[in-house]
Amino acid sequence: MFNLAHAFAAGLLLLKSPQSLIVKSFERFGIRVQRLRRRPRWPGEDLRIDYQQQYVTFPIAPGDRVLDIGSGGYPFGLATVHLDRYPGTTSNSRREPLAPVDKPFVQGDVQQLPFRDQSFDFIYASHLLQSVDDPLVACAEMMRVGKAGYIEIPTFGKSTLFSWAKGLMKWHAVAIDRHLCFFEYSERQLEGVRSSVWHDLIMSRWYEPIQALFYNNQDVFNVMFCWTGSFSVFVFARDGCVQTLAPQAGRNQPARCTIISKPFTNTAVRTERS
Repeated sequence: MFNLAHAFAAGLLLLKSPQSLIVKSFERFGIRVQRLRRRPRWPGEDLRIDYQQQYVTFPIAPGDRVLDIGSGGYPFGLATVHLDRYPGTTSNSRREPLAPVDKPFVQGDVQQLPFRDQSFDFIYASHLLQSVDDPLVACAEMMRVGKAGYIEIPTFGKSTLFSWAKGLMKWHAVAIDRHLCFFEYSERQLEGVRSSVWHDLIMSRWYEPIQALFYNNQDVFNVMFCWTGSFSVFVFARDGCVQTLAPQAGRNQPARCTIISKPFTNTAVRTERS
């Protein structure tokens, strides 16, 4: 039974006790304080490959040359070469600083890659193409230097719900079979929901139930696209102009990497929350 005196005594601990002690004190009196528990580290918070490997099979064999384009703050652990346009911290397409890597690093632009034709076995480009000036040119360059690859782009719903698009993004995308379609954001769409409430819940240092829904459904919040040889590109600009890039003859092959269906789980990287 709820006891007001006990609750008052537990409340006094808020003024001077560490968070873990506060949680234990309230629960001692039968008061659930789930949201005062420290949040776990969810898959993808440190490295995107942590959640991507739950959905994608990367066909990378020992000895393959793998290029990570836009390595930024989340470098691809299977890459043999990393490339990024901005070697330091930038507000152009990412807020986090460039993460150190133990493989060769090249400063360059995805729209003008400084590599020979077909010089890489696999191209990895995650959370990059939503920010480029011309995604058609960027995709053409990836197909020029790579034999296969994986592209990941935040969905329209994710970027607008969390108001992440403005200042960082220009395009959202839809993948249909072997076709990748880009749509330019309108000014209103870039503003999103005009609230930080969803962002604050997801990024809160304390546990929120919605965090499990977000981090365990990354295939809903991101476009995950695998390709081999070449693929079709459609770009729909804000002014109504449509550009297309057809797959190269003889190179439109079944994707070597595949998207797999993952059953829902409520498991985080670290389960303890206090």
